[in-house]
Amino acid sequence: MNLQLRYARDRVMLIGIVGLTLLVVVPLFLIIGYVIVNGIGGLNWNFFTQELGSPSRAMLGRPTGLVAAIVGTIIIDLIALAFALPFGIASGIMMSEYPEHPFTPVSRIMVSTLNGMPAVLMGLMAYALVVKNTGGFSALAGSVALAFVMTPIIARSTESVLRITPWSLREVGLSLGLPRWKVTLSLVLPAARPGIVTGVLIAFARAAGEAAPLMLTSFGNNFLTFNVRSPMDTLPQRLYSLAISPYKEWHAMGWGGAIILLLFVMITFFVGRVVVDRMEKRALGLQAMDKPKKN
Repeated sequence: MNLQLRYARDRVMLIGIVGLTLLVVVPLFLIIGYVIVNGIGGLNWNFFTQELGSPSRAMLGRPTGLVAAIVGTIIIDLIALAFALPFGIASGIMMSEYPEHPFTPVSRIMVSTLNGMPAVLMGLMAYALVVKNTGGFSALAGSVALAFVMTPIIARSTESVLRITPWSLREVGLSLGLPRWKVTLSLVLPAARPGIVTGVLIAFARAAGEAAPLMLTSFGNNFLTFNVRSPMDTLPQRLYSLAISPYKEWHAMGWGGAIILLLFVMITFFVGRVVVDRMEKRALGLQAMDKPKKN
C-alpha cells in the first residue's frame, strides 16, 4: 500500500512539473510564432542590403532595409562584451576567491546594485560619462551602456561557478607553492570555463535586446556607418522607431527585424552551447587519460 501511495505521488508530481513547463513553453512558442507570421513577409533581399534612409525614401516607394541596424547591433554588442568581460570576471573572482579582502563587500554591493538597476538608468549613466564628455551620441557610448548591463550578470555567474569548483584544485596549487593569483588563473578558471561561458552568453543575450540605453547613447542612424564615434543604428532601438512610424512598409520591416533579433539571440545560445559541450567533452577526455591503467 505504501509503495502504491509513493508511486501515485510520483505521478502527480510528474504531471504537475509537465503542466507548469507547458505553461511556460506554450506562450513562448505562441509569441515566436506570432513574430514569424507577421515578420516573414518583410524579409527580402532589400531588407539585408539596403539602408533605411530618409522618410522621403519610403514615401517615394524606394527600396529600404535594415542593414545598418544589423551591422550596428553586432558592432556595439561585441564592443560592449569586450568592455564587460574583464570587469565582470574580475569581480566574480574577487567575490569568490578573496572574500576576506576589504574591497569585496564594496564590489558585492556594486554588482547587486547594477544587477537590480533598470536598463534606462544605465543608459543615463553612459550618457553622463560618455555622451556629455565627448559632445555627442556615439556607438561607443551605447557599448558602455550595454557593458553596464552585462557586467553584473557576468560577475554573478562567475562567482557562482567558482564557488562550486572543487576546493581540492586550489589545495593542489597552493601545496606546490604557487601564489594564490596563479592558482586561480591557471587551475580554478580553466575548470570553471564552461559555466563562465554560459554566464557570458546569458549576459550577451540580455544586453542584445535592450533598447532604452541605446536611445540615450547611440541614438540611431538611418545610414550605414562603421565609425564608433558617431551615432549608430541597432535593432532594438530601430524596432521601437519602426513600431511608431506611420508607414505600413516600415511596420512589416519592424516585424522582420524582430525575427532577425530573435535569430541573433538563438544563434548565440546555440554556438555557446556547442562550445561548452566541446569544453566539457575535452575535460572528460583529459580526466580519462589521467586515470591509471589497470594491468
